[in-house]
Amino acid sequence: MVTMPRKKAKQKGSHSMLISTLVLFAVALILFVVAFSRKDASHVRGTKMAWQMLVETLPLIVAAFFVAGLAMALLPKESLTNWVGPESGWRGIWVGTAAGALTPGGPFITLPIVVGLMKAGAGAGTIVAFLTSWSLLAVHRIPMEIGILGWRMAVIRFLAVFFFPPVAGLIATFVARGFRLG
Repeated sequence: MVTMPRKKAKQKGSHSMLISTLVLFAVALILFVVAFSRKDASHVRGTKMAWQMLVETLPLIVAAFFVAGLAMALLPKESLTNWVGPESGWRGIWVGTAAGALTPGGPFITLPIVVGLMKAGAGAGTIVAFLTSWSLLAVHRIPMEIGILGWRMAVIRFLAVFFFPPVAGLIATFVARGFRLG
């Protein structure tokens, strides 16, 4: 199996992040021009809303990145690779599933954690299982679901999606192996 050296993998990740950032800025610029052309101050209202969202969420994002970075620095690299690395197999997928289900909060908290896991060498199966579990299982939502939907519907929903995160993790593992070989 051919794998990318660690330094090249980091450079590749930084490159794709730069491209994503440039695409988002291009979309923002296009939307700004469209809003400006409407001549109804949409561009001003949109810019004010964007600024307000930035001010409200920036401290949360910064804190989440610090938590993710420090957690990854404190965990022994060998243990992390053993438990969630590309070769961890089912163990990594189940760890990702459990961690995703137990991770509270929205994407501003969760995605920095995922970035930290990726930089620490977690496998694709673990990452996909984590994200799928966080999206579908989210045990912190269960009390609210029971309160609003009733216990029966909450249990039905939970049981209906319970096996998706491990299956998604397994599929991601096979897809990632295909990319390494190609």
